[in-house]
Amino acid sequence: MRKKKDSHPLSHPLAPYPVLGICGDSGAGKTTLIEALIPRLRSRGLHVAVVKDGAHKVQIDTRGKDSDRFFSAGADVVLLGEQPFLRHQQQGDLIAFLVTLCSSYDIVLVEGHAATAIPKVWLSGPGGQHDLPPQNKGQILAVLNRQQATVDHIFSLVQSLITTKWEQTPIWGCILIGGKSSRMGRPKHLIREKDKTWLEHAVETLSPKVDQVVLSGSGEIPSTLSSLPRIPDAPGLAGPLAGILSAMRWQRTVSWLVMACDQPDVQPESLDWLLTQRQPGIRAVLPDLLGDGHLEPLLAWYDFRCRPQLESIIASGSLRISRLADQVGVRHFQPPEHLHSSWRNVNTPDQIARKEKRACRKLENPC
Repeated sequence: MRKKKDSHPLSHPLAPYPVLGICGDSGAGKTTLIEALIPRLRSRGLHVAVVKDGAHKVQIDTRGKDSDRFFSAGADVVLLGEQPFLRHQQQGDLIAFLVTLCSSYDIVLVEGHAATAIPKVWLSGPGGQHDLPPQNKGQILAVLNRQQATVDHIFSLVQSLITTKWEQTPIWGCILIGGKSSRMGRPKHLIREKDKTWLEHAVETLSPKVDQVVLSGSGEIPSTLSSLPRIPDAPGLAGPLAGILSAMRWQRTVSWLVMACDQPDVQPESLDWLLTQRQPGIRAVLPDLLGDGHLEPLLAWYDFRCRPQLESIIASGSLRISRLADQVGVRHFQPPEHLHSSWRNVNTPDQIARKEKRACRKLENPC
């Protein structure tokens, strides 16, 4: 049984996200440290953004400048200043902007901005003084001199921050219902088996593995499930993407185990398998049962950082979740063969009959 977590355990808007400020005196080595840190993080499959202060002094296209060094090291670089191409930052404060960045990146490093209320490491200057400026805000995780502020030390601290925030991310379950059910001739989620509807069975299977179960889509549901949250499909969309994106837009800092109501043979072990594939840097796990490139978007796991990628697919005019296949952080692991039945969809009365025969054979019951 999974211990339930609050989807918004802390009030600060950056509380769910790994953000770290690298602050300090002039000449403390902030830029050199960040430049060395980026490839270490990238080697772990992490998508890194660096927010740099003082863009009014930066020539973005000049080789050797700080921004170029960060970009060459593998990070996306955001410059805050007065040039026209940076004007979007003037429309809101830095905290709100960082929240937007964190929806797409695994770690955001902020150089400078001592007066911004974010967790930070303070690097003392060449003289080794440890006095913090009076305008400093936010938690100071460490005060380090030049000898202490090694890449290994900061890398370990950043890894710990990423892991802590990742482990705090709630995992919710989303069951997709509704649809035309034209081939079945009746709502699939209300089909009964062993005195329970398929939907009730799905909720019973999913609940112990997640912090909250949510129903996405329209249609009548059993009275036993009336207390569960329900959300409508995203307007203007169709198919599984309408339900998945609706859930992710509704709760933007949780990750999702998504399954369909017409997957009545889902085994708890398949959910355990999906959860074990998660790690920082992975945006989605879309199983590839046969290793042939055919991905399963349902009975799959989606990190909240996958939402901008799904939004991009929608913006392109497509409804195909398979277009995630080659995007950053999307993995196509192959589950063990004995779990493959969990991904079986049942869409017609004939398929129900075959399912019942398989169950009889499994129980050695001469039906």
